[in-house]
Amino acid sequence: MLKAVRFFASMVIVLIGLLWAAAWMSATDGESVAESFARGTAAMFGYEMAAPSPGGVQLPQGLVLGGPFTLTDHTGRRVTEADFAGRFLLVYFGFTYCPDVCPTELGTIAAAVDALDGQADRVVPVFITVDPERDTQEAMADYVSRFHPRMVGLTGTEQQVAAAARAYRVFYAKVQRTDATDYLVDHSSFVYLVGPDGRVRALFRPDTTPDAIAQAIRGQLRGA
Repeated sequence: MLKAVRFFASMVIVLIGLLWAAAWMSATDGESVAESFARGTAAMFGYEMAAPSPGGVQLPQGLVLGGPFTLTDHTGRRVTEADFAGRFLLVYFGFTYCPDVCPTELGTIAAAVDALDGQADRVVPVFITVDPERDTQEAMADYVSRFHPRMVGLTGTEQQVAAAARAYRVFYAKVQRTDATDYLVDHSSFVYLVGPDGRVRALFRPDTTPDAIAQAIRGQLRGA
């Protein structure tokens, strides 16, 4: 049974990798790779991609992202999606050894949360590693403390991280560097706005401004 689960997880990661490569090759003028990836994924599942919303990518009707997970937070506590029930989350998948995009996007998330002022307590910034081999509880605790005092870092076993990534359709793959003994991790780079029901309400492309994210969150908070 465990071998079958591992095989399925591997096939999902390979499929997402192929979709990401296809998105890079098929992106139209003015369309980012992230938008092309979302459009291609929607088409594969028979959905029609809706027009982008201000500050984010509109999910196709019927496409559901998010769901159950079991991970360990940066304090060593076992957590599931139920621990965040009733609150909005800003979720990003990355890794602590990431040289550029991860710290940039986590800084954006922190700034977006702070821009909410009196509503900030209703939103939890969450960083989920795709490199559990190196991103231990202690490493995550040190890392998230650099960005926001309320940011939650989540890690786990390889199987637990893979399950969470599947729920959000996150692509990631280890890449060995030819000029060093350590490795990097290629990964998709969306910021997810998750509603109180645990389902993704909006996707934000890389380089979306904190103000645009905060504006989208305010709209969701008004409707909650």
